[in-house]
Amino acid sequence: VQLQASGGGLVQAGDSLRLSCNGSGLPDDIAGMGWFRQAPGRAREFVATIAWRRDTTYLADSVAGRFTISRDKAKNTAYLQMNSLEPEDTADYYCAATRTIVSRNPLVYYWWSQGTQVTVSS
Repeated sequence: VQLQASGGGLVQAGDSLRLSCNGSGLPDDIAGMGWFRQAPGRAREFVATIAWRRDTTYLADSVAGRFTISRDKAKNTAYLQMNSLEPEDTADYYCAATRTIVSRNPLVYYWWSQGTQVTVSS
């Protein structure tokens, strides 16, 4: 199994980006995929997660109303649409997949991608 995160970049405040996470070799019965981020000197934090079968989504309060998570089951891909980006969104973004439950807790996620860097200038 390999998760490949992509789509990061350098943007200005107020701009948008869409991150993609493609999971090759994932089993058919994953419970969901999530996005987490980690800024320099800070702990990894939950951003969003999506239940793979029901398409139910959960977002951190800090991004609700600006970010949207979605998935394409046929492509084994999850997306994070980020609008109205703020300098506080600057971080490395990671996607992850879980076979057990969908959660804000990173410990339930078994497979992780490498990070894709998002930098938002003011």
